[in-house]
Order: sequence, then structure tokens, then C-alpha cells
Amino acid sequence: MLMATEAPSDVCASSTGPAALDDLLVEIKKRRKEFETQKFISQDIIERFRALGVYRALVAKRFGGDEKSPAEFCQLVETISAADGSAGWVASFGIGGVYLAALPVDTLKQLYADTPDLVFAGGIFPPRPANYVEGGLMINGRWSFASGCMGSDVVGVGIAPTRGDAVGLPRMAVMPRRKIRIEPNWDVAGLQGTGSHDLVVENVVVAEEWTFVRGGKSSLDEPLYSYPTLAFAAQVLSAVALGVARAALDELVAMSSGRSSVTGAPRLGDRIYVQLDVAKSEAALRSARSWFYEAIDDVWQVLLAGGTPSNQQVSMLRLSATHATRVSAEVARTVQMLSGMTGVYESSPLAACVRDAQMVTQHAFMGDITYQNAGAMFFNLPPLPGYL
Repeated sequence: MLMATEAPSDVCASSTGPAALDDLLVEIKKRRKEFETQKFISQDIIERFRALGVYRALVAKRFGGDEKSPAEFCQLVETISAADGSAGWVASFGIGGVYLAALPVDTLKQLYADTPDLVFAGGIFPPRPANYVEGGLMINGRWSFASGCMGSDVVGVGIAPTRGDAVGLPRMAVMPRRKIRIEPNWDVAGLQGTGSHDLVVENVVVAEEWTFVRGGKSSLDEPLYSYPTLAFAAQVLSAVALGVARAALDELVAMSSGRSSVTGAPRLGDRIYVQLDVAKSEAALRSARSWFYEAIDDVWQVLLAGGTPSNQQVSMLRLSATHATRVSAEVARTVQMLSGMTGVYESSPLAACVRDAQMVTQHAFMGDITYQNAGAMFFNLPPLPGYL
């Protein structure tokens, strides 16, 4: 089974350097329509992500990775998302280095034997029954929402291990991309370039040591791998929304010095209501972003000191992530409204920003259930299973 809290512009000083990232961001902006049309991020962009260290960012140093902090990785995703939401979303699956850390150490050594720059994608729900057979677990089924699968090296699929009538905890089974079939069916309103197609697996036997409980205890003891996994999974997606909202605001400001309206109205930047709403949107976005990274830092400092974050601190990771996503979507929509008819054309970056930001709010991690769980905890009531 061998496999081979600063501004976002300040990140990614390692690998091939910030200049290479800047060049890539320019390229991504130019090619957004290409990604939307073909429904996936082109492989040459994935390879440039790989060269920049996106996929080794969260891999342990003992395996040749960079072992970045959660804040550093979220800032990187945020930066890429300001160029294109779909590209940022696909880059966010560099979090695979954290997911996969739940595999046994010997398995991880095999996984990263050739390179730490592996691209991971997964289809998690629903967990499909997997019977024990000679050599491991027999995997069959179809899984949806496998973002970034077109550029993946390794994939994971959700399974429910079964022995007779006994069903074990839901796990992910890891296998090489060549073992699965991708069925392109990603036809959605936003984040079209993520290529979140279906995965189909037919009669593949996966050794048990190549499976892990998603969100389960890591096999590694470095602080990064004690960071709350499910909260981190939500945060890397919220960072996409933050980047998209920032792009929307910057686009509107860039438009504001243009020509006057065809109706004879003043230029955008000269209109009082535009000035007011842009200032309010800027304040809302910066506030949500600050809390988002503050919550990360609170937990990270506890882990660096060898402690265990409290349940309330973990809840704040979840709540600040959902809040950042909702605020980002509101900011993108407000900006589009301020732009008038200009922002409704397919050629306008604002239209894409609104679609992409709204799409992030639809993810299960960002639902109203977050507010319910966080609210229950404020009253010392237990949250629903899976929240923490």
C-alpha cells in the first residue's frame, strides 16, 4: 500500500518564497473562468501548490513536512481564496496532513516514504458498510463532495466496519487515487472549480492499518496533532469565506474611482450610502476575522504549553468559524448590491464572490446547529455529539 495572527499577505515565506505565491495568485485570478467551466482546478495549479508547500504544510517534520501552525495554514488558505474561492477551497485540503495523522505511525512512514507533498481528497458521507475479509476491509460504494479529487494522489472514503451484526465506529479508508473512479457530477451555483465530484469504489480491499477514525486521536504527539480536528476542518473552510469577502471589498473600492453611472449618478466612491456601507462592511469583516484568529491563538497557546484546551475554547473555534462565514457572505452580498448592475454580470468578479461566499455557508459545519451547540454550552448543557 505504499504511497508515494498577521495579515494574509504576510504568509508563505518558506518553500519557494512569497514572490512565487504572488505570481501564482495573479495567474489564478486570470484563470478563474477556466476553473469554473471545467469544474476543477487545473493540474498545473495543483503542482504549483505542491511546490509552494501547500500540501506539506501540515505534515509532521519527522516525515519531511513543514508542520505549520493552524493560524499560518488558515492565513495561507485565506490569501489564495482572495484570488479565487475554488482555488482556496482546494488548497484547504492540505489539512489532509492532520486527518491522516490518525493512521498508525508505521503506515505514515510508508505514506510519506517518497514525499510529504501528497494531495489528499476524501468522500466521507454516508459511511458505507465494509465487511472484514482476508487482508482487511472490502470497500464498495459511492461518496459525494470529494473536493479536489481530480488532482489527488491519495483518497479517503467513509466506512462503517462490520463483523456480522456488529458495526464499529465510522472510519476513513485510505487508498491510492488509481483505486477509485471519479464520476464528474459537480453542477452547483458556487465554488464550481472545486471539482467536488463523486468517488466510486468497487471491490477494493484496504488493510485495517490504512484506516482511521475521523476526528479520532492522532498517532503523533506534536502540538499540531492535538489541535481539535473537526474544529480545524471547519476553520480552513471559513478562511475561504474570509478571503472571498476581502476580494469583494477590494474589488468595489477599485471600481469606485471609475466613470460615473450611465444614469448620471455620482461615482460609487462619491455616494454617501456607499461610503457608509463599505465602512460598516469593513468593520464587520475585520471584527469577525480578528475573533476567528484570536480563538485559534487561544487554543494554540494552550497546546504549546502542553495543556488541554477547555471545551469552551473548542466551542469558540466552532462558533467563530461559523460567524466568520456568515459575516463574509453578508459582506459579499452587500458589496454586490452597492455595485448596482455592474455586479450582476458573469464577467464581474463580484458575482463569483457572492456565489462562492454563500456556498461556504451551506456546508454542514456552518449550519445553525453550531449556534445551538454553542448556546447550550453557555448554559452548561452538553452539546450534540460530534460538535467538539
